[in-house]
Amino acid sequence: MSSSSNRIATYEDFVKVHGLLLAASGLPQSLHRQLFQKLTTDSFDGGAHFQIQLCEEGRQRRLLLTSDSMPKHSNVFLVDHAWTFRFSDAYKQLQEVPGLAQRMASLMCVDVEFNSDSEETDLVNGVSHENGIKSNVEDVLESEIRNATGKGDGSVKWLELEELDIDDDMLLSLSLSSKFLGLQALSLCGNKLENVDIVVQEVTKFKNLRALWLNNNPVLKKSDHHMEDAILQGCPRLEIYNSRFTRNFGEWAFGFCGDVYGKDNPSSLHQSDHPLQSVTSLDLSDRCIHNLVNKAFSPVAMPTLSHLNIRGNPLEQNSVNELLEVLKAFPCLHSLEVDIPGPLGVSAIEILESIPTLSILNGVSAAKIMEDGKHVIDSMLQPRLPACSAEQPLADRVLGAMWLYLMTYRLADEEKIDETSVWYVMDELGSALRHSDEPNFRVAPFLFMPEGNLASAVSFSILWPIQNVQKGDECTRDFLFGIGEDKQRSARLTAWFHTPENYFIQEYEKHCKKLHVKASTYLHTESSSIKSLYHGDGCVLRVCTDIPQVEEFLTRPEFVVTTEPKDADIIWTSFQVDEEMKKATGITDQQYVNQFPYESCLVMKHHLAETVQKAHGSPEWLQSTYNLETHLSQFIGDYHVRKRDGLDNLWILKPWNMARTIDTTVIDDLSAIIRLMETGPKICQKYIEHPALFQGRKFDLRYIVLVRSVDPLEIFLSDVFWVRLANNPYSLDKHSFFEYETHFTVMNYGRRMNHMNTPEFVKKFEQEHQVKWLEIHQRVKKMIRSVFESAAAVHPEMHSPKSRAMYGVDVMLDSYFQPKLLEVTYCPDCTRACKYDTEALASGEIVKGRDFYNYIFGCLFLNETTHVSPL
Repeated sequence: MSSSSNRIATYEDFVKVHGLLLAASGLPQSLHRQLFQKLTTDSFDGGAHFQIQLCEEGRQRRLLLTSDSMPKHSNVFLVDHAWTFRFSDAYKQLQEVPGLAQRMASLMCVDVEFNSDSEETDLVNGVSHENGIKSNVEDVLESEIRNATGKGDGSVKWLELEELDIDDDMLLSLSLSSKFLGLQALSLCGNKLENVDIVVQEVTKFKNLRALWLNNNPVLKKSDHHMEDAILQGCPRLEIYNSRFTRNFGEWAFGFCGDVYGKDNPSSLHQSDHPLQSVTSLDLSDRCIHNLVNKAFSPVAMPTLSHLNIRGNPLEQNSVNELLEVLKAFPCLHSLEVDIPGPLGVSAIEILESIPTLSILNGVSAAKIMEDGKHVIDSMLQPRLPACSAEQPLADRVLGAMWLYLMTYRLADEEKIDETSVWYVMDELGSALRHSDEPNFRVAPFLFMPEGNLASAVSFSILWPIQNVQKGDECTRDFLFGIGEDKQRSARLTAWFHTPENYFIQEYEKHCKKLHVKASTYLHTESSSIKSLYHGDGCVLRVCTDIPQVEEFLTRPEFVVTTEPKDADIIWTSFQVDEEMKKATGITDQQYVNQFPYESCLVMKHHLAETVQKAHGSPEWLQSTYNLETHLSQFIGDYHVRKRDGLDNLWILKPWNMARTIDTTVIDDLSAIIRLMETGPKICQKYIEHPALFQGRKFDLRYIVLVRSVDPLEIFLSDVFWVRLANNPYSLDKHSFFEYETHFTVMNYGRRMNHMNTPEFVKKFEQEHQVKWLEIHQRVKKMIRSVFESAAAVHPEMHSPKSRAMYGVDVMLDSYFQPKLLEVTYCPDCTRACKYDTEALASGEIVKGRDFYNYIFGCLFLNETTHVSPL
């Protein structure tokens, strides 16, 4: 680069500035010069080689190659970023940036217009809608009779009266049984039937009925198993009810699923031949089958069956071995689709070994499964498509769909790494690239710095072929490039695809069983053998600290502050005292330090949850918590179970080891939770959606815990604690999750902070909620004791006679005023404790802020208990 300007002018300059970025991108060196040329000429030439095509009924796009061919590593293309943002700014930008919501909605295929039902009365040939319903139904009936007469004896055996606005009165007036006595299949889907008794009365008049569909009628919401039982008793031949197999299922049900029976061939009542012998493919998925052992399901009845789908059936009345024996008997069975784990066990390999005729299992060749050693496989994953409605504003539709398209990076320079990640959406061409486990293209983000510095950086993505591609081929990329099963690849695909829910639910249930058997054993405190460090002989205790408040407010004559670590009796620091630090500063094992070995089991969020779960299982004071790096499958199972049971699915994601709610997100979208793993290791914890509020706002409490010893466990709670208040009224409106000051309480780092004195808060809280704070305080103390007991029981190696430490414990109350543990903090910021005088709740004594560290050091090093209480 010339001395007069830092602007990149030559390829050599480009490589010099971007060398690390080029290496990180994975772009072959043979394409570096071509990339430089396209970046410096702003050349976006992808349109000459690719075509974007709608698919999935217009709800997704794909990218096709229009060039005659494109060899591997032959070209590189620039892909622009259509939207770049920080997550917290997403909703605001969609609302305020002109045209952004419209472009994103179009790119994500959620800009379609929905047909809304008109409330106006339809007029057809001058006949009102209300008067025309019955005439429309009668037209259908007459047409069915004419068709049946033209084909034979005039007997209608299959009748479909769907979405004709038939209500209970009309069903009675139609008197269907008098016209169609030999009916075998009746569909009344999508009508307005509501009365259970009327529906049962009318349908049970058809004694030869084999299939009945009442789906999407209001009566199903009001009915229970009694309605189904009454219909089955009145229709003894019924084999299919509302798309599910009944306990009477047999030849007719199999024939329907095997395309033997249908409207054009409903079967004879007196079938004499073997109608299922021609069945080669049988789809029994989602039929609610409990027992597959049936005389009609046999190689004698279906000797040529080669493809079978039994996904989505409980089959709990059959053992794994029983089912495998049944399936093994089919001599031509080459392809099978089944949930794994599921009714055939937990291993794809064991299924293949048990049914040697299989060449394809869940769409994957048996040879590939055996070669890869995969136990859980499913290549027939259906893509997650954006779910939206006509009532949703465009911004909301985009927020729901964007996790299927987003990519991320985090900026860094020589001095620091950015605390929050950048998310971006590639332009229309880049966003049309769909996923493949065997992709033919690769994409990587790239920062071009035309002035040679980060300030001038412009972000792009670069796209290049990694296989030989032919004209008309779909161009794909691996959404999880570089992520294998060791990093939960299959589970992470759930962000983009409908993966087998049954597998994850089973993993969750196994996890729950493990937690359930944990014993809640509490440790007993022995009499303290810890002695005061101060001997009263005039020799003061020297304290070396890097914390300004300790330097300023530790004024007791027993202590003196020194700047030399090697000369100190006590090291009180905010940094980790490891072997490297000891070597650099001269600290020895004979000095006291304000940290315990292995205290990460408390102060790192994923270890804290693991420690508590190992000791206590799943106590009420710990919200369901998952380390997403190790327990993503169990979390997904929990999410599915909550969704199935109609429970809320609001979760909070927290980085393992970040403070001040940095990179913390409240969200209820499963795809989003999985994608947010890309910004760093996190725990996912069930959000306390109904917390106790103070004057309509959320709050949490910071307690100060002093640990003199781990074995025996000797801990104290400071009389000084404080409340942290959110600035905005609490809300569960989904847009409020983007508002930091609604859902978070840490405001003392550049935000407006509303300080409230603790006694004033307690008094007003008691008045607002008509509770006694001392009762709440007792529950908090018991919980905090249990937390530290967990650490002492699970990690006895924490004990060190040369350790004394102070921890911050953050607590929230739920709407029943029960405490919930949020986190434990090492060497907490006690600026507020030093700044404000307060009143001890139990004794009523005034605690001077300037004496806070005098009390803390008095407890830890002089064995005093002034303004602290033992736990």
